[in-house]
Amino acid sequence: MKLTDLKPGQSGKILEIWATGPFKRRLMDMGLVSGADITVEKIAPLGDPIEVFIKQYRLSLRKGEAAKIDVEVAP
Repeated sequence: MKLTDLKPGQSGKILEIWATGPFKRRLMDMGLVSGADITVEKIAPLGDPIEVFIKQYRLSLRKGEAAKIDVEVAP
């Protein structure tokens, strides 16, 4: 499941980031790494950007960026 498939309030665990080069490094520097817990806080009315909560801070991601992150839904 992609991060874009989660609804506001849903949580998950990052499984894989399908990016390369500087973009992947930027995501990893922001704390988006495999095994990290992530919660979707809210989604803008048109679906872009997506605000997530990870490692005690909020982060906004573009829909295209979030689509490159595989997550496992938390029970």
